[in-house]
Amino acid sequence: MIYEVADIRIQPGQQAAFEQAIQHGVSSVIAHAQGFLGYSVTHSIETPERYLLRIRWETLENHTVDFRQSEAFTQWRAIVGPFFAAPPVVEHFDVVVE
Repeated sequence: MIYEVADIRIQPGQQAAFEQAIQHGVSSVIAHAQGFLGYSVTHSIETPERYLLRIRWETLENHTVDFRQSEAFTQWRAIVGPFFAAPPVVEHFDVVVE
């Protein structure tokens, strides 16, 4: 299992709408992707326009190939992309201790 961690900055004042959109996008699009295991979204206390999206995938390729190269990725970005102030910074992590 790996974590995809996306550091997302949104347009000011769009928190409520973005939170609805990200929940909708994950439940209607990403949750059906091959290798999807679950997710969480956290919101920064100090920086109101900053969110971290953590998605658990079975393998790195489930995210980088199966999802990112599919039509589902285009659908996902259509739902959440309009809120982005800048492209998200995305990294992948192995679990060391949980």
